[in-house]
Amino acid sequence: MLRLIAKNYFRSEVTGMEKVPDGGVLLVSNHSGGITAFDVPVIGVAFAEQFGENRPLYTLAHDLVFTGPGKDIFGKVGFLPAHPKNAVRALKEGAATLVFPGGTWDAMRPTSQSANVDFGGRTGYIRTALKAGVPIVPIVTIGGQETQWYINRGDTLAKLLRLDKLVRADSVPFVFGFPFGLSLGVSLNIPLPSKLITRVLDPVDIAAEFGDDPDIDMVDAEIRARMQHALDELADKRRFPILG
Repeated sequence: MLRLIAKNYFRSEVTGMEKVPDGGVLLVSNHSGGITAFDVPVIGVAFAEQFGENRPLYTLAHDLVFTGPGKDIFGKVGFLPAHPKNAVRALKEGAATLVFPGGTWDAMRPTSQSANVDFGGRTGYIRTALKAGVPIVPIVTIGGQETQWYINRGDTLAKLLRLDKLVRADSVPFVFGFPFGLSLGVSLNIPLPSKLITRVLDPVDIAAEFGDDPDIDMVDAEIRARMQHALDELADKRRFPILG
């Protein structure tokens, strides 16, 4: 079902998945598409096609994903609460694990910033990879912020409503889409069939590149720079919104 959605509705194209090494590896991606971010199934489908159904892929997700029936639904298909101990355990057991360091901050960024990699200053993914002793594989996707029009990020409103404290939501943007038009925060609009293009970059062996006691901020800056360069290239090749 996810393959049909990814390949037909979003016309997804993924390159470089063969670069993911065997064993435990932390896949680090930008995040796009608000609460209906489809970069997760796009990456998941490509991963399954490359490595088969016998190699599991876990995805770290926001706590809200596991509220109500979500705990039974998503918990059974490889989603884990986004906590370092969950990631380290999965990685040490040899599983590929996907994380979106930018979370809602990245996924809710304005559409005008769709080609920006923005983790909101979060560097915990570096420490997770170091603690688990695994490489990082950066991934970038473009097109997700075109499934709807994200007018602003809404971080000030999130703070005023104390949503950052109550539900760890740091963004409440105004969103315009089809068929209901303008909404605030949670949108019931149908995601437009924007073409999603994904590129998997070369693995990063932190110890080999940065030493046994690396500067976390320096490693983060370098990984984001490589991701931004790749995303800029994808953006330069994109000719039309939604159509790709």
